[in-house]
Amino acid sequence: MENHDSNNIYVSPLSKRYASKEMQGIFSPDRKFSTWRKLWVALARTEQELGLPITDEQISEMEAHIYDINYEVAEKREQEVRHDVMAHVYAYGVQCPAAKPIIHWGATSCYVGDNTDIILMGDALALVRRKIVATLGELAGFARTYKDMPTLAFTHFQPAQPTTVGKRATLWMQDLLLDLDEIDFTAGSLKLLGSKGTTGTQASFLELFEGDHEKCRRADALIAQKMGFAECYPVSGQTYSRKVDTRVLACLAQVAQSAHKFSNDIRLLQHLKEVEEPFEENQIGSSAMAYKRNPMRCERMASLANFVMSNVQNPMVTAANQWFERTLDDSANKRLSVPEGFLATDGILDLYRNVAAGLKVYPKMIARHLAAELPFMATENILMDGVKAGGDRQELHEEIRSLSMQAGRRVKEEGLDNDLLGLIAKSPKFAALGLTTEKLEQCLDPALYVGRAPQQVEEFLDEVVAPVLAGADGMWGETTGKADIRV
Repeated sequence: MENHDSNNIYVSPLSKRYASKEMQGIFSPDRKFSTWRKLWVALARTEQELGLPITDEQISEMEAHIYDINYEVAEKREQEVRHDVMAHVYAYGVQCPAAKPIIHWGATSCYVGDNTDIILMGDALALVRRKIVATLGELAGFARTYKDMPTLAFTHFQPAQPTTVGKRATLWMQDLLLDLDEIDFTAGSLKLLGSKGTTGTQASFLELFEGDHEKCRRADALIAQKMGFAECYPVSGQTYSRKVDTRVLACLAQVAQSAHKFSNDIRLLQHLKEVEEPFEENQIGSSAMAYKRNPMRCERMASLANFVMSNVQNPMVTAANQWFERTLDDSANKRLSVPEGFLATDGILDLYRNVAAGLKVYPKMIARHLAAELPFMATENILMDGVKAGGDRQELHEEIRSLSMQAGRRVKEEGLDNDLLGLIAKSPKFAALGLTTEKLEQCLDPALYVGRAPQQVEEFLDEVVAPVLAGADGMWGETTGKADIRV
């Protein structure tokens, strides 16, 4: 193989900086071409079982050379014939001289190319699923720890009725659970192309099996079984429908949506100084502003997520532009869009888990922001208490509205603290009802305003998340501690 100094050629950041070795391994040449050879073995065994003259010795020879791929021979041959599959058929035959006459018997290039693509996408979806579950595990611990901690909630990024820090985390988790549903459906729906021939008619196999249609049908079923699949797509052109790639990359785009939303929330919370992503002891936030603690991980998540969400357009355009039984304008695009979509998603999930495992919470800042807005939120309770004490609801409502405007001006125009409760306590209308400062301050317990948030967290974790996490401990693959997050 040709040797290059990696410092004077382009190397994809997805492999250099972002994706794990495990995901890169799935889309590596070794995995691809060894899968081609496994498919050739499955084809030979199937043809033997269906009566074609293939010997056990030929199959044993092929099995002995599944993994020791002679790349140099294949590359040299491809330079001559300009056909990657035929180059690897030739290279395999060099290693397997007895089996050489029957390798790829009756098959077309898509037999190995498309079936391998399906297999690798299934393996990659399984890894994505494991990493989502691992991330859910980190978020579950965070949510349970902070299930009771009141925090200011936001709608339109404007202060709204309080929630809890833990309850907010369940919203991130709910998105990931929806992604798991999509991944499980999509992975479960994957089928092999099988042995369909050049235009999907199985004409070559009908010839091989001397017109026996049932043997043609059984060939598909046996190949699928040998490769770990329940079935093949019942009909195809030369390729499986390229809509399958769209479905798979759409799954990844949904994971990217969830991660992007999480990263946005953390970046906003970091601006508020309430919650921060991990920041290492020697980490530099800015080359100019030494004090900066930029949310680098979350920003990278969002950046990669933008790529994954836009990448789903590639298979959509490819599928839409396939002519009849196939055109080859899918090939170069698939080589880029499918692996890179998975590599980027893999990088996103490693970052997501890393951030979720190291979130830093600042309770005093959370309490400070909540205290600044709570008087406004307490006014509904104060209004109810005033009516109970004999006041006129409409008059008290107007009084609170007027006093709230005064307090708001004090905060916004003068930069002073919110003194709404003091204004209410001084109001003759409320004083006459016995609503003293002491009684009004009793309305400022944040726990009074979080509703069922703590209970919702417990119910969600115990009833929804726990079954997903059950039995998954220790099955995450590569760890994602700080040492595993690339530059």
